[in-house]
Amino acid sequence: MTASTRFPTDDANEQPPSLGDMMHASPWRAPVTLALLATNILVFITMLGFGAGLWHTSNTVQLTWGANFGPATQDGQWWRLATALFLHFGVVHLALNMWALWDVGRLVEQLYGRWRFALLYLASGVFGNLLSLVLQGNRAVSGGASGAVFSLYGALLVFLWRERNHVPRHEFRWLFGAAIVFTVVTLGMGLVIPGIDNAAHIGGLVCGAVLAQLLARRWEGNNSGPGVRSRVAAAGLLVAGAVGLVTHIPAPSYRMGDELRAQQAIRKFLIEDRVLSQRWDALLDSGRREQLSFDQLAGVIDTRITAEYQGNFEQLSQLRLEPAAPSAKTLEMLLKYATLRGDASHALAEGLRSKDGDKVRKAIENARQAPLIARGVSAPASAAGRP
Repeated sequence: MTASTRFPTDDANEQPPSLGDMMHASPWRAPVTLALLATNILVFITMLGFGAGLWHTSNTVQLTWGANFGPATQDGQWWRLATALFLHFGVVHLALNMWALWDVGRLVEQLYGRWRFALLYLASGVFGNLLSLVLQGNRAVSGGASGAVFSLYGALLVFLWRERNHVPRHEFRWLFGAAIVFTVVTLGMGLVIPGIDNAAHIGGLVCGAVLAQLLARRWEGNNSGPGVRSRVAAAGLLVAGAVGLVTHIPAPSYRMGDELRAQQAIRKFLIEDRVLSQRWDALLDSGRREQLSFDQLAGVIDTRITAEYQGNFEQLSQLRLEPAAPSAKTLEMLLKYATLRGDASHALAEGLRSKDGDKVRKAIENARQAPLIARGVSAPASAAGRP
């Protein structure tokens, strides 16, 4: 077997393989990396068929597909910490992350082994998203593979430093320097370019470095490998870090479940209000044509208009939304609207019964003024988030 196809074993007599040769080995030597690339690309292509944009995807679509966002993730949807790793906001975002994954993933997978590599990638990505949730969970919808990719650079740096005496000097300088430059430059870009989630990057990088010590295999030429104490210390550090993050997640500004229920109720109300408005006009016209008595018309208005608005008001008032929820102001406006329309229809019925023309005219005028309160209200989208 040539040097380009020899990989780490437990035989201490073997010479360490060339890392450069490993990087240029057959792609099939890194099947997990290939699977991750294919999954990310397939998810992106599938999302294009469901409303995602080629260059930019809205928060609404990202949330529907499982992006990380405090009000949604903390509303019992903790799986978003993992699903967000496979979502990208545009083709450029996807291309950059997949290039980085391909560039470093092939080597790291061969250094650590397939299952260790998969655990390293996914666990560190989740850890990065958890840190993102702690630092900006209520302010940003986040997604992308970059936190997990950063973990691979962290693992590579730890490997190179630990095995610096067993890796050819020129390969050490080249790989270690390139990994440091990539990490520093990318984190620096995150400080000056809006929309880059540096919290996920840092969380993935740190977790990847610590996990690399815990999951490390013995490298050829190094008979000892990582000691038990260093592995135990790494495990303890990971547990402490995870507990520290979980206990410091800020309370969400609102709950996505409450927001979605409010959106559904608002859409239902707007549909029913159009029907009630048409019914209002139809009843007044039919009353003139069919020459209904004032008492008869008043009874029909109370039964078919006033009671409906009172029922709608009760349904809307049962919703509980935090002020930060996207639909909170809309809900407040519609509650005022339903109250005014219900009061106006009841006053109209009372005016008809008492044959009070002024009261009837005032009630009709109040009903006409009610739409001014709800001006600009439209049916909400199926999901909502803060940029």
